[in-house]
Formats: sequence, C-alpha cells, structure tokens
Amino acid sequence: MRAPRRPAWTATLTWKAAVFIAVMCCALAALLGVLVHVSVTGQTVSDSRDKALTRLGEVSGLYEAGEPLPRFAGVDPPGLPASLRALAVRGERGTLVTEYEGRPTMWAAGPADGRALAVRLDYTQSAETIDALDRSILGSSVLAIGATLLVGAFAVTRVTRRLHLTAQVARRISAGDLDARVDDPRTKDPSRPQDEVATVSGALDTMASSLQRKLQTEQRFTADVAHELRTPLTGLSAAAELLPEGRPSELVRDRVRAMRGLTEDLLEISRLDARTETVDLAVHELGPLAERVVRASGTDTEVRVVRDATVETDRRRVERVLGNLVANAHRHGAPPVVVTVDGPVVSVRDHGPGYPAYLLESGPQRFRTESGGKGHGLGLTIAVGQAEVIGAELVFAAAPDGGAEARLRLPEYVRLAPSDAEE
Repeated sequence: MRAPRRPAWTATLTWKAAVFIAVMCCALAALLGVLVHVSVTGQTVSDSRDKALTRLGEVSGLYEAGEPLPRFAGVDPPGLPASLRALAVRGERGTLVTEYEGRPTMWAAGPADGRALAVRLDYTQSAETIDALDRSILGSSVLAIGATLLVGAFAVTRVTRRLHLTAQVARRISAGDLDARVDDPRTKDPSRPQDEVATVSGALDTMASSLQRKLQTEQRFTADVAHELRTPLTGLSAAAELLPEGRPSELVRDRVRAMRGLTEDLLEISRLDARTETVDLAVHELGPLAERVVRASGTDTEVRVVRDATVETDRRRVERVLGNLVANAHRHGAPPVVVTVDGPVVSVRDHGPGYPAYLLESGPQRFRTESGGKGHGLGLTIAVGQAEVIGAELVFAAAPDGGAEARLRLPEYVRLAPSDAEE
C-alpha cells in the first residue's frame, strides 16, 4: 500500500525550523524539569528524614527512661510499613514515606528490645510543595516553549521572506525580465555585515546585471550587422538584376534574395529583443484572415473553419506568425498541411516527422534546425516573438496521429450588448 503523500507545507523551511525549535525546547524543558524536580525532591526528603530521625532519637531517650511516649510515636505502632519494621528488628534505623490514614507520612523506626520503636511526621506539606513545584515547572516550560516558538518563527519568517523574494526575482529573470533585481539593502552598504541570504541576493543581482549586459551587447551586434548588410545587399541585388539571363545569374539572384531575407529576419529579431514594438489593435474576423495568409503564401494548404471568431489583434503581426508557421510546415514537414480555425484558436498541422524534441521542451532556438531541410531556425523564433507582442499564446506540440501541430490562441473580441454598452 502506498504511503499517503505529506502536505506541501511540511516541506517548508519555516515548518522544519518550527519543529526543530519545538523539539529542542521540549527536550531542554524536560531535562531542566527533571533536574530541578530531582534536586528539590531530594532536598525536601532529606530535610524530612533528618527531622524524623531527630525525633526518633528524642523518643528513644523517653523510651529508655520509661517516660510515656507522645502520640506520634509508639512501639510497633499500627500502619508501620513491614519493610521498615523488619529493618528495626534487625537493629538498624531507617525512614520511609508512605500513606497513613490517607495522608503522606514520613516514618522513622529504630530497634527497641527486639521490637520497632517508630515515629511519624506529617509529610503533606512537603508533598504539596513538590507537586506545586512540578506544576510551576510544567507551566513555565509551556510558556517558554511558546515564547521561543514565536520568536523563532518571527526570525525564520524574516529569512524565508527574503529567500522567497530572491526566488521570485530569479523566476522573473528566467522569464525574460532582465531588469529585475533583489536590491537587498545589506548588499549596498559594504560596512554592514552580510548573512548568507544577502550573499545569495547579491550574487543573483550580479549575475542578472552581467547577463543583461551580455544580451544587450549581442542584440546591438545583431542589429548593427543587419543594418550594415542592408546597404551592400541592396547594391548587390541591383547588380544581380543587370546580369545576363542564365543559370549563373539565377543562382546569384537566389542567394541574394536569401541573404536579404536573412537580414530582414535578423532586424526583426533585434527589434523584438529590444521590446520596443508597438501594437496596432483592430477587430478582425479570424477565418478570412487565415485564408488571406494561405493565399499569400502561394502554397497548397487547406483551410478549415470549424467556428469563426472575432479577435482584437494586430493583423500584420498575426499574418506574420501564421505565414511563418505555414512556411515552416511546408519546408520541414510533409503534406497535407491544414490550417484550422476553431474559435480564437488557429492550428497549423502537417504530416511530417514532427517537431524536434528540443523544440517541444524549450521552444525554438535561433540557427538550429534538425529536420534536414533549409532554414536558419529564425521563422519560428520570430513567430514566438510576434505572438508575445500581441498577447497571444503559441504552443508547439506533436499531433496525435503523427506530424507537427502549432496552435495560436488569440484574444477573442467580446461584443457588448447595447444595454451593457450604455451602462
């Protein structure tokens, strides 16, 4: 039988610290309580024993002088414990605490002509003193454990709150927000002592700044290279048009067009990386928009409109995303390629070998393709970037019966009723 799964909160640092503090406090309180109890009880019993033996000595003098014995003493008195009686008969003296007439009693006995001469002392007050001490120890232990737990929970919560903040910043950085920083005040003042959490926070901020500078340098380099290539490529394209017709000139023109397309893709990616794109929102019917993209692609692609929908989006960017998906399906997949509109969701499906495992796991990567076809891995990268700009969700998946499927979910436009609009 499988063991039940523990709740998630039991794995938190706060819970573990609270359990550790509680266990240690209980152990310490129990140890101190036992030590105090044993010490006080021993001292109380010792004082009562000395008092009882002193009275026994006084009573022995009276017994030897033939004087009458007080009422708390006697020879073989009723209620005398048998073990203490046997000890006195053997000629030894001893004491013992027992119950007598329902009250704690300290007995002291000694030999008296082959019998036991004994005295008894009321032990009630001493027993009550020990009981009160035990209650005080228990109450003070509970209060001390509660106070320690509160103080410990407060201290641990301050640490865990800083750890949670550091984890949130790390997640924001991994999501692409390179401006996120922890900004722990302990890391800004070198004169202040830093704990381990401040060290981790400072290391995370340093790593984020270094990563941001590196990515910004790469983005500027990509943009600068693309800009610098546009001018010579424009001249090269014009010169290629002047070449005499023939196979060599066709190859030159084809390569020039490929380089111009790559340059434009690099410029578009640099703009997307800079996050400076603006969106031109308008209301469009999704079915006709998908049909227009397929017609513009000039490919043999089937369009199926299961349920049309009205979306509020940037038409040019949606066309760019769908155009790249259709081109990728024909370049790296296999026919038939089908574009399906089902409400605000557009799916592009082919019947090829499917997307590579790395793409399904972590998304498209620039200049990486594994399908054996042509391409630089920029088309899907641009599609993902444009979808993010317009607030759409683009998901890459493997089709159930083979092939690749990309699903684009757009924000659906909701028309308000006249009464709602007036209100």
